[in-house]
Amino acid sequence: MEVTNKLCPCGTGQSYMDCCGALHSGARKAATAEQLMRSRYSAFAVSDEDYLLRTWAAKHRPSSAGIDSTDRWLKLEILSTENGGMFANEGMVEFRAHYVGGVVHERSKFIRENGQWVYAEGLE
Repeated sequence: MEVTNKLCPCGTGQSYMDCCGALHSGARKAATAEQLMRSRYSAFAVSDEDYLLRTWAAKHRPSSAGIDSTDRWLKLEILSTENGGMFANEGMVEFRAHYVGGVVHERSKFIRENGQWVYAEGLE
């Protein structure tokens, strides 16, 4: 998916390259748990499985991120965040990710691993 001049899929209103694209390329690291959540949603939208796996906690990392390149992601809604700030070591983000044919609703736990935010697991 060519998104270099388009708005970021995560919904911030910034360009993809100035927002999640900079995280996907490694130019920047996520400063908060919510920023990592947004970048992971965008990684699904642009089919960046490498980024998803790099930002998955080692303890829980699968061999595949389960990306289906035929999915069309439509919108991300951040419902709530707990902790997960620039100086925190863990945080929670509840979100709804809309795609053609459905919605993923999850409360996600994020932790710092080697100083970087990573996705730990989805909670009920």
